[in-house]
Amino acid sequence: MREQRRRRADIVFTRVKLAVFLDGCFWHSCPEHATSPRRNADYWLPKLEANRRRDRDTNLLLESAGWYVLRFWEHVPPAEVVKQIEETYLELDAQRGTDR
Repeated sequence: MREQRRRRADIVFTRVKLAVFLDGCFWHSCPEHATSPRRNADYWLPKLEANRRRDRDTNLLLESAGWYVLRFWEHVPPAEVVKQIEETYLELDAQRGTDR
């Protein structure tokens, strides 16, 4: 059964149903920068795995509700993030315009 706790995107564009998440490398287990905790590993490893599962589930929930999801790691340069968000927004807005 899916966890039904409330989830929030970092940035939401409701007009075009675009949800943006900015994921921390440690908390969301970045493949490039994730580290394995040395202390309290019995606590942290399951918690970090639960975060990854929740992220995947959140994506599925949003996508099944008609939302487009973008996720960025914290190490991605802000200019790249802004560019990708802007391009995606414009594309979704153009699609929305043709669906009217």
